[in-house]
Amino acid sequence: METLLKKDYFYELPEELIAQDPLADRASSRLMTLNKETGEFEHKSFRDIKGYLKPGDCLVLNNTKVIPARLIGERKDTGAAIEVLLLKRRSANEWETLVKPGKKARIGQEIIFGNGLLKGTVKGIEEEGNRIIEFSFDGIFEEILDKLGEMPLPPYITHKLQDKNRYQTVYAKYEGSAAAPTAGLHFTEQLLSEIKDMGVKIAFVTLHVGLGTFRPVKEENLLNHHMHSEWYNVSEEAANTINETKASGGRVICVGTTSCRTIESAADEKGVVHAGCDDTSIFIYPGYSFKVLDCLITNFHLPESTLIMLVSALAGRENVLNAYKEAVKERYRFFSFGDAMFIY
Repeated sequence: METLLKKDYFYELPEELIAQDPLADRASSRLMTLNKETGEFEHKSFRDIKGYLKPGDCLVLNNTKVIPARLIGERKDTGAAIEVLLLKRRSANEWETLVKPGKKARIGQEIIFGNGLLKGTVKGIEEEGNRIIEFSFDGIFEEILDKLGEMPLPPYITHKLQDKNRYQTVYAKYEGSAAAPTAGLHFTEQLLSEIKDMGVKIAFVTLHVGLGTFRPVKEENLLNHHMHSEWYNVSEEAANTINETKASGGRVICVGTTSCRTIESAADEKGVVHAGCDDTSIFIYPGYSFKVLDCLITNFHLPESTLIMLVSALAGRENVLNAYKEAVKERYRFFSFGDAMFIY
């Protein structure tokens, strides 16, 4: 049985290896391949992923789209600056949000954005301190958000993003994420088209990524960690494609931990994926038996994060930590704008 203590998923990472900017060419990032049975790894370029895919395999991609969810406003009463991060839409005009500074956002507090183009009122406070804000505006909320909002980059990225589209996958379609499914950032339209031409099937699923994805694990014992919940949708077409792939002996290869969590949440005990939408708070850590996923394309994750625990469930903690140690030695780029790993 693998260990379930947080400290056992720690590794040393020099700060300069945290990628601050996306590469000019998406598919030119590096790729480390990791054999989950033997622990052996190889150093490749992301375009070499084609050499690891076979006709009859199925790539599962998360087509969520990041919204410019970071709003800077001011308190109506004092004019003091306040930052609001949209996490989850509750109804047409109500959102669950993360507010900084939170203490000042009491129930009834009014916040003004863009000289009154958008106004918000705090309606409720959740258990974890998140605020429910009701917005009022003239026009279309998404258009106002596009004008006033900024991309909510993860806290470890300090550079300003020059091009908003570089924090979107080329296949992003349905708006609703507070963070990008970053493993997908390596794909170009051309690379995806070449992969399809090889006879590899593609299934699109949607999971709106919440910022809980970056929430540190505070509990030393993983079993006490409370996972955030995220909304997902699996279409009939995607479920059929994945189920047919399994039935015909092909491999299901998830692009990113979000695609993995989606299909594992939508599958029954026999590994059959069912179409539909729901909220999932699935926490995958060592000891978990994957029902559908065979292989994973993913980025390099934060020490002691739920995501390094997920990849450890697939490839074994020691194999993963050895590979990460090698990646540090070889100066791979880490996290959201960093290099990729293929676990097979």
